[in-house]
Amino acid sequence: MKLAILSRAPQAYSTQRLRAAALQRGHQVKVLNTLRFAIDLSGSEPDLQYRGRRLSDYDAILPRIGSSITYFGTAVVRQFEQMDVYTPNTANGITNARDKLRASQILSRHNIGMPATAFVRNRADVRPAIEQVGGAPVVIKLLEGTQGIGVILAPQVKVAEAIIETLHSTKQNVLIQRFVAESRGKDVRALVVGDRVVAAMRRTANGDEFRSNVHRGGSVEAIELSPEYEQVAVRSAQIMGLKVAGVDMLEGNDGPLVMEVNSSPGLQGIETATNLDVAGAIIDYMANQVAFPEIDVRQRLTVSRGYGVAELLVHAGADLVGTTIAESGLAERDISVLTLHRGTTVVPNPRGKVELEAGDRLLCFGKLEEMRSMIPERRKRRARVRKLPKEPLPTPPVE
Repeated sequence: MKLAILSRAPQAYSTQRLRAAALQRGHQVKVLNTLRFAIDLSGSEPDLQYRGRRLSDYDAILPRIGSSITYFGTAVVRQFEQMDVYTPNTANGITNARDKLRASQILSRHNIGMPATAFVRNRADVRPAIEQVGGAPVVIKLLEGTQGIGVILAPQVKVAEAIIETLHSTKQNVLIQRFVAESRGKDVRALVVGDRVVAAMRRTANGDEFRSNVHRGGSVEAIELSPEYEQVAVRSAQIMGLKVAGVDMLEGNDGPLVMEVNSSPGLQGIETATNLDVAGAIIDYMANQVAFPEIDVRQRLTVSRGYGVAELLVHAGADLVGTTIAESGLAERDISVLTLHRGTTVVPNPRGKVELEAGDRLLCFGKLEEMRSMIPERRKRRARVRKLPKEPLPTPPVE
């Protein structure tokens, strides 16, 4: 495999470990500065230049995109995708994970447990939002903070209001989040590679510090995750569109609460704590995928005119309830079911004998008009026609 690691920090521990792991396995590997790429859209095929020269062919890339260059970095990754170069983390996945609000919106759509969160902008909405997440103390987070920077614990409502007002005045967007007291300054980091957790550690805050990040002086210890925590970590990474991710979770009274999904997780803390070759696991996974890479299904399946990918919800009382997929008539309408979502369970490529239930969500490919006709129309209010005003309209002045 010929691999490029996209990184602006070639001397960083994670970059060095990934490079060394690739070389130990006999792969060709180069560390390329993300900012030295030029996206070439002038030719008949998508291309890239590096340091002013046409880029040579690569089998795979491993993006290590810093938050300060997210826009340009994801554009470069996206160009590699258009060139059919494999990447475990797509541009869309990196963008999803980088914005905390966007990530929370996506995860909540799929019933992933998270601390109660609110996002407001108007000053009058701040106090109700604090009450909505459970009242003080609350955690205030900058949307694009990293390594614990931009995370503030406000012990009282008035203090929280003052902090948020100050941040808003500097045009910063913030999340208001419930403080999970039972976690006691601890969290769990699971390193997901593909469809499994390859290593996990518990991070503990130092002294009175509530942030457990290693960069904030937190300590780490290796742990064995329960099946519940492992399943949540893997599902969270998959939902975000990431094959290599660090999933941070709080240990709540009712189970795991996902705080963040990191698309460029640091390896030093978790390799030191677990003594496991996490970098090697990432390289091995990529090498196995290069020969049979995943593609952007939605992009490829929507190139045929009149066809596309859509999600159909099986409403209660619909004719589909109680029928099998084979009996549903979907195939006759030129609709194929790719995935069935039932609660937190995902059934890929479901068989024809699977019986449909109310609340099922079917990810389908087929004729858009046929799928559109299966969505029940929303009830609309009938617009009331008002009477003309008694007073005549004022005559506009002549200029």
